[in-house]
Amino acid sequence: MNVRVNGEKIGLPEGSTLRDAIETAEAPYIEGCILSVIKGKEEVEKYVNKYKIKTSKGSIIIELLEDGPSNLVDTWKKRYKEFESLRIRWTTSNEVSLGPIKTDLVPTREEYQYFPWEVIMSLSGFTAESTHIILSKSKHDGIYGVPEGNRGVFARVIGGKRTVFTLADDDFINEIKPVIERSSTIKSATTIDLNTPVEDGNEIFTYVLVKPEFRSPSSVEHFFALAEEGKIRVDYESNSFIGFYKLHGLEKNAELIDKRSRGTITLRNKGKGVGKVYIYREDRVSAPSHTIVGHVEKGMQILDIADTGDLITFKSNPERIMTLSMTQKEAEEYLTSKGIEQIREGLADDSAIVVGQDPEFTMDIIHGKRAYTLGIDENKIIEVEIDEKALRSSWYFKKLTGLLDSPVGSLQIHFAFPGMKVMMFKGSSKDAKGLIPENIPQKCVKTGEIGITNMSRRQIGVVGVRFEDNDEYGPTGEPFGGTNIVGRVVKGLENLEKLKEGEVVYVKRKI
Repeated sequence: MNVRVNGEKIGLPEGSTLRDAIETAEAPYIEGCILSVIKGKEEVEKYVNKYKIKTSKGSIIIELLEDGPSNLVDTWKKRYKEFESLRIRWTTSNEVSLGPIKTDLVPTREEYQYFPWEVIMSLSGFTAESTHIILSKSKHDGIYGVPEGNRGVFARVIGGKRTVFTLADDDFINEIKPVIERSSTIKSATTIDLNTPVEDGNEIFTYVLVKPEFRSPSSVEHFFALAEEGKIRVDYESNSFIGFYKLHGLEKNAELIDKRSRGTITLRNKGKGVGKVYIYREDRVSAPSHTIVGHVEKGMQILDIADTGDLITFKSNPERIMTLSMTQKEAEEYLTSKGIEQIREGLADDSAIVVGQDPEFTMDIIHGKRAYTLGIDENKIIEVEIDEKALRSSWYFKKLTGLLDSPVGSLQIHFAFPGMKVMMFKGSSKDAKGLIPENIPQKCVKTGEIGITNMSRRQIGVVGVRFEDNDEYGPTGEPFGGTNIVGRVVKGLENLEKLKEGEVVYVKRKI
């Protein structure tokens, strides 16, 4: 039997499962993510009610009438492809004619009144062998040989009306395509476990492929950070869009502003929802608060059925270019494989750890085909384990260091006094607002634990670490009630103690 996986046709033996199909096709998929399985193209098109007619002068969109004559609607759905590559048959002040094709409809000789933008199925010359589609441009009376019992009207023009007026007899039809909307997909798609048998003609979608927008490099990097694990959890869904809120609060400047058509990905660049990412299921107008991040190239069928809490496998083309946390040698091999020239800065040894790349953003690196990689000694980077139970504090720490959207972050030493066995780092009073007491130490702060001063104390947002146990004060020198424990240093603590005020400490998360 034959099925399609992400649009690619493959053959499978009878009794095969979804897992078999995915493995045979070597399709991108992360276990635990949702799938979209559609019985077949015909199943989807049963629910389609809009079609795009691409002409040599532009596109026209027609919408089938809900109460349109069933014989005409069915004829259109089964035969619309036959109008492709045909010339415009004729044009008048009242109409544009497409065709002809042969059908099995039975004509009449009745005259009817027609209105602007009605779409009529006409049997010209009163014969089914000369079936045309008429686009009405004005109110008029006409005898079109329409089938008995109706006026022949089965659809209406809803887009491209200017194009209709520009068409002439020497123009032609390039292509006619169904407009697949969410309403078409959700009626024929389901999420099924991988052991479910597949049937001949099934269409299976395993992942969403994204085409990033080169004109929004900073916002694209935000999306890359959101999808760094190859999957994203849906935080909100509605008829018109789904939302991903993991990086809510991370601000990016506005970049490309444009219309939000179906499949468009945007980043909220200001307002209460700043940092949230949206993918649109339906067309929306542009908004200055939404930067265009990219567009969905494959997998809208998954996004159409996704619900809050679902995980979705994502890929992008091109992929993110990120060298941070690699060695200089690893970065060289990685960049070379992508056709990017590496220029080493800082410590250039093969074993040096990359803590900075310039340009910072993937889209800019691809454009310039060159990247500067800043290396430091491995002993000058600390590894931390973040306690996610401290929800607000862990978010603040990752935002402050840059670990929210990067594998390597940094902190600037604010206080380091020999013998005090404590080191403090500069905080951000703006981001620390609302840092309520959470994950407060009970009896003792252990060596290497990282603490943040909470809103109960004046120095809110200061970050600190202790180099020895203390059963009275936290890592920022505050009593336990003013201290939120956010994690601990698991590697490099002995090197950290040697640094001085004003120096920058590079931080990465425990792998």
